[in-house]
Amino acid sequence: MFECVWVCVWGCYFLVGQMTRTQGEEESVAFKRGKTSRLPRDFSAGLPSSNMANWIINNGVTCFTLVVWMGINIFLFVWFYLFYDLGDQFFYTRHLLGSALAWARAPAAVLNFNCMLILLPVCRNLLSLIRGSLVCCSRSLRKQLDKNIEFHKLVAYMIAFMTAVHVIAHLLNLEWYNNSRQGDYDALSTALSALEDTDNTTYLNPILKSSLDPQQAPTYLVFTSIAGITGIIITLALILIITSSMEVIRRSYFEVFWYTHHFFIIFFAGLVIHGAGRIVRSQSNEPRHNFTICKDRSAEWGRIPECPVPQFAGGFPQTWMWVIAPMILYLCERLLRLVRYLQAVRFRKIVMHPSKVLELQLVKSGFKMDVGQYVFLNCPAISQLEWHPFTMTSAPEEDFFSVHIRSAGDWTEKLISIMQQLPEGAQGPKMGVDGPFGTASEDVFDYEVAMLVGAGIGVTPFASILKSIWYKFKESNPILRTRKIYFYWLCRETSAFEWFADLLQVQEREMEERGIGDFLTYKLFLTGWDQSHANHAMVHFDQETDVVTGLRQKTHYGRPNWDKEFEQVRTENPSAVVGTFLCGPLALAEVLSKKCVKYSDVDPRKTRFYFNKENF
Repeated sequence: MFECVWVCVWGCYFLVGQMTRTQGEEESVAFKRGKTSRLPRDFSAGLPSSNMANWIINNGVTCFTLVVWMGINIFLFVWFYLFYDLGDQFFYTRHLLGSALAWARAPAAVLNFNCMLILLPVCRNLLSLIRGSLVCCSRSLRKQLDKNIEFHKLVAYMIAFMTAVHVIAHLLNLEWYNNSRQGDYDALSTALSALEDTDNTTYLNPILKSSLDPQQAPTYLVFTSIAGITGIIITLALILIITSSMEVIRRSYFEVFWYTHHFFIIFFAGLVIHGAGRIVRSQSNEPRHNFTICKDRSAEWGRIPECPVPQFAGGFPQTWMWVIAPMILYLCERLLRLVRYLQAVRFRKIVMHPSKVLELQLVKSGFKMDVGQYVFLNCPAISQLEWHPFTMTSAPEEDFFSVHIRSAGDWTEKLISIMQQLPEGAQGPKMGVDGPFGTASEDVFDYEVAMLVGAGIGVTPFASILKSIWYKFKESNPILRTRKIYFYWLCRETSAFEWFADLLQVQEREMEERGIGDFLTYKLFLTGWDQSHANHAMVHFDQETDVVTGLRQKTHYGRPNWDKEFEQVRTENPSAVVGTFLCGPLALAEVLSKKCVKYSDVDPRKTRFYFNKENF
């Protein structure tokens, strides 16, 4: 039962050790290969102890949260394991089932705890409310809310693992119940299994019919008992939910993921009913039956005063007490979404950009947003049930909100097709809007320096931020804590730059007119290009503006050298707190997260990088 403790400790040690070792090796290898003529500017940044401290700065609260969560899981498992393995009231039950009793009940306790948690991270309105109440708290606390989906997945993995242990243990229990009923074990097991549910005795072995075929008895019990039927339903629902949540399914067949995920309703309904079968039974106190005296005198039970027939009762169902509050919260969440869905949404403008990017400018009464937030959209003409998240590209200062939608699946392709077929100036189909909801990008103006990294359509939250900055600078003296922004946009094709380049051109001109051209530094990277692109750029290299974007800042070909970029930011801002924000793929997130650790200084008087990623 203590294997889980060892796995947890070893996993944390490996994770921290691997990260510090990798980052320490990066600079060492670069120096040995001659890529640098000197040791790192701050050699202590390459030491494991320093890297570990930097890692704790960026991930300390997250680690503490996970340790507390894992600690509660371990405590519940150990506590209930010992309760069923050592409790006197389960002596006779253990005689029939052995240690499989504790191995079935301890995971059940962990399942109750995690089923209580699984719905909370997907209560978007609740998270937005909490985020708003934490505005005056540290950014580390608010960052935890941006990892709600990761925590949701982690809890789901724990539920899946504990369900597997629970099911395997109960399958063994069925076998041993059946063998005891058939008299394959000792006299005490046979006597306990022979107890029937009459006026004077209560049963312990749930296989009550000895006339059944021994091969069919376990199957009969499973398909005729509340615990058995609901157990099958719960397990099948969980298998469908988990398998359809795999990355390959979710990205390629989102509708399958979406619909099967709603089997959680069946899962929770079965979970609440499951314990009503009371299949695991314990000895009751009345009449007084001392098992230490009577366990070897089963033939005399009920015949002598000191050994009355033992009485057994099933435990009171407790799962509903764990999950009732989260279920009510989630029900309120869905009712609020319904109310928002019924509110009218009007199309202000529909624009089709290159690279099959659709821009929708929408108006909704009472709608208020902040930079970097996102909404869920529903189009009943495509599907009544499907809701998809999109980051807003408009600024809070505008009287509408906009989203840019890239063709990336059946739903988005159908929506783009519908919009393309509309007559010019016509209103689009009915749209449901749920939100807005907060993200990590909301905190961008809480940092002295911000690094914004967008990949492809992942530029959308930063479009909102840059637009808001433009509106703020239209005022005479904008009050901003942020004094420097570095913006990086990575795209595979040149046409993807077109819809956003206009905004950057306006930003360039506005900053120069106000004499604050250094406030925004941006770099555009074309990651998908051929020799013709390069030749064309070389021919027009002497022009003042870039041939791809029309901006004064030239487009870079290839991927960024993140070591160089982070070193530049650290050099130019020697004592700043830098917020690094990403809306892009997981692989890039891992790279940037490591760079934030590598280039952060433990000394609070020097540069520190904090990593933030958009999650939906």
